[in-house]
Amino acid sequence: MIRFILNDHEVSTDAAPSGTLLDYIRYTADLRGTKIGCREGDCGACTVLSGRLRGNGVFYEGITSCLTPLANANGKHIVTIEGLNTDGLNRVQENMVNCSGTQCGICTPGFVVSLCGYVLNPRSSLSKSARDAVDGNICRCTGYKSIERAAKRLDQQLSDLTSGFRLEELIEGNFIPSHFRETVNKLRKVEPPDYVPGGKRVVGGGTDLYVQKPDEIPDMEVEFPFFYREKKGVWVDGEICIISGNGTATDLMDCKELSKAIPGWYGFMKLVSSTPIRNIGTIAGNLVNASPIGDLTILLLALDAELVLKNREEVERNVPLRSFYKGYKKMDMQESEWVDRISFSIPDEDLFNFEKVSKRKYLDIASVNSAIRVKAEGRVMSEVSCSIGGVAAVPLYLERVSAFLKGKEVDAGRVLDAVEILQKEISPISDARGSADYKRLLASQLFKAHFISLFPTVVKMEHVL
Repeated sequence: MIRFILNDHEVSTDAAPSGTLLDYIRYTADLRGTKIGCREGDCGACTVLSGRLRGNGVFYEGITSCLTPLANANGKHIVTIEGLNTDGLNRVQENMVNCSGTQCGICTPGFVVSLCGYVLNPRSSLSKSARDAVDGNICRCTGYKSIERAAKRLDQQLSDLTSGFRLEELIEGNFIPSHFRETVNKLRKVEPPDYVPGGKRVVGGGTDLYVQKPDEIPDMEVEFPFFYREKKGVWVDGEICIISGNGTATDLMDCKELSKAIPGWYGFMKLVSSTPIRNIGTIAGNLVNASPIGDLTILLLALDAELVLKNREEVERNVPLRSFYKGYKKMDMQESEWVDRISFSIPDEDLFNFEKVSKRKYLDIASVNSAIRVKAEGRVMSEVSCSIGGVAAVPLYLERVSAFLKGKEVDAGRVLDAVEILQKEISPISDARGSADYKRLLASQLFKAHFISLFPTVVKMEHVL
C-alpha cells in the first residue's frame, strides 16, 4: 500500500508501484491539469511538487511526474496545479496572465507549479531567481520574454515579504492556498509503509529507465530505494564526500563543502539536465546507465570516485569508477548488485574545471564533455586527473594524458603536446551528436579550455590556437 497526501487529502492506493505518478494523477485521481508532453522529462508539462518533512516544516521540489514511479510518492505531499488554486488566481497565475505568459495552455501548468515551488523555497541556494526555477519548463508558442517578466515580477513581490513565519504570509498574500497550513500535521499522520519491495531491478528516480523502457517497467519486479521516507542524500565525513544510493544530482549540487572547494561548482551542475530532473535523478542510476557522455560520470571520473557495490547478502566490494566501465554499456557489476554509495575526496586547494558542448546550453545531452582536476605547486602540476565523454564507447579517463602532465610545468607548448596524446587516446564515431572529426575538434578545444580557465596568466587562447 502506498500512502501520500495529494493536494489537500490523504491517498492510500494499491496501484502498481512501478506505474508513473503522472498516470495515477491523470487517470486514477482524474486531475487532468497536469499535462502529458514528451514523457521523457524534457518539456516540464507534467511538473508537480513533491514535499517531504524536513525538521519542523516541509521541503518542496518540482519533479517530472512522467518519469517518477508512483512508489516514490510514498509519505510525500504531492501537489498538482489543482492543489495550487485559491478562490481566484494565485499570485503566480496572476503574473502569468498579466504578463501575457499564457497561450495554448499545455505548458502553463508546469510553469506555474515550478514557480510556486520557488515561492515555497525562494531563498534556496539552487535557484538564484524565479527564472532559474523554470529551467526545466519549455514553452513552444508564447515566447519566453513574457514568462521571464512574470518571473521577475514574482521576485519583486517576494522581496516585499518580511514576516518570520513565511508560510502564513504566503497564504495571506495569496501565493499559495490555505490547505498548506495543515500539511505538516497531515504528513506526520501518514502511516509508515507496509509495502516492502524486493524486486530484481532497482529503480531510483526513474529518469533514465522510464525513458528507455516505459512499457516494460510496470511488469518488472522492481525495488525502490526512495519508497521509504528517510533519504540520506550527500554528506561529508572529514575530507570525504559520500553519496548514498538514492542521492540525487540536486543533493550533490547543494553540497556546501563542494561549493566552497570548487568555486564554479554551481555553474557546472547547472549544465547537468534541469531542476526537476536533478531533483529526482539519482547519481548511482546515472552511473549505471553507463552513457559515454553522462555529465555526472565525467565529473566523478576526474574526482577519482569509488563505488561501493552491495548484493542481497549484504556483501560489499569497492570498485574505482575508472575501472568500472568495461565496454559499451558493460560494467564491473553483477546482476544481483547495486550501487550502495559513492565517495571521493573533496579537492583541497586543487583546481577543477568542467566543460561541455551541446546543441543547447541547458537541458541537453553533450556532444563532448570533459573535466579536469589539477594539484599545482606554483606552475608545476604534481597531480592531474582528466576525463572526457562522447569520444569513446565508455566515459573515458584520459590515463595517458594525465600521466604525461604529472610533474610537468604548465605552459602553452605542454598543453599542445598533451592534445596530441589526447587525439591518440580517443576514438569517436559519427552519430546524431556530430561527426567523428567534429568531436575530435571539440575534444581538443575543451581540453585547451581547461588550461585557459585554470591558468589564465600562463595559457592564453592565442597561444593554443
